[in-house]
Amino acid sequence: MYEDITLTCKECGKEFVFTAGEQAFYAEKGFQNQPRMCRECRQAKKAAGPKKELFTCVCAKCGGEAKVPFQPSNDRPVYCSACFAAMRQGQE
Repeated sequence: MYEDITLTCKECGKEFVFTAGEQAFYAEKGFQNQPRMCRECRQAKKAAGPKKELFTCVCAKCGGEAKVPFQPSNDRPVYCSACFAAMRQGQE
């Protein structure tokens, strides 16, 4: 159904192959546009992207240090990674 297509990267100008398998994946996910950058440029852009700021607070369950990617507010409890994972698995 799909055939490999050769595209040109908008960042580096290098040609890359948009494989039939990748096209099927894009169709399955509902993506309508073809990729515009080669894999190397996509990975470089992702790696250079903005770093998430982490906020330090106290875990509401164990009292340990918790680092979260959002500014905690006093109206909701915040949990460390271990306590949060345990709660998600129903091991409260």
